[in-house]
Amino acid sequence: MEKTYRIAIDGPSGAGKSTISRQVAAELGILYVDTGAIYRAVGLFMLRAGVDPSVAEAVAPKLSSVSVRLAYDGRGQRIFLGDEDVSDLIRTPDASRAASQVSAHPVVREFLLEMQRDIARHSSCIMDGRDIGTVVLPDAELKIFLTADAEDRARRRCLELSERGTPQAFDDVLRDMIERDERDKNRPVAPLRQADDAVLLDTTGNELEDSIAAVLKIVREKFAEL
Repeated sequence: MEKTYRIAIDGPSGAGKSTISRQVAAELGILYVDTGAIYRAVGLFMLRAGVDPSVAEAVAPKLSSVSVRLAYDGRGQRIFLGDEDVSDLIRTPDASRAASQVSAHPVVREFLLEMQRDIARHSSCIMDGRDIGTVVLPDAELKIFLTADAEDRARRRCLELSERGTPQAFDDVLRDMIERDERDKNRPVAPLRQADDAVLLDTTGNELEDSIAAVLKIVREKFAEL
């Protein structure tokens, strides 16, 4: 059986996990799994269904109707709700907020856990999120905790939103980011924290290329064959 490599990258919202992980995976020729996109899709489903994503008792009965699927094409990972490609729709501030809310519910995390683990069983991958190294893939061969200060992360998110044609005021983005940090760190199930055996990488002030190079260096020091 071909050897597989599992790399877990965790960290707070806006730390650049998705962009960095995607490009590192492409450089290494392995699969990239954006678990945040899966939670965003569930959050979007709940919003469309008229369900308050912060209320577990309202969310739980709807989960059996959620069909989330990952697919890969020339653009990378695409996320589907049923047959609809929602890869762009899940990147709005409302979907981001809903993702944070649904991800706090144990029933949602349990619903998605096996889906995430199954991907990693069959393919070498980089998987990023909030609890990959601590809960989803606690036995991953390499764990990285990627972070940056809140102001730096808010500036990056503002630039990202502007490039998508949905600009937001910096103060609003920063406030939402700080609130999400608190929700993610203090939720009762799978809170955001650095795994004991994770490598800490602070990207505050980095250009994207610097952060990608830093992650690649950590990976290649661990796996000389990649």
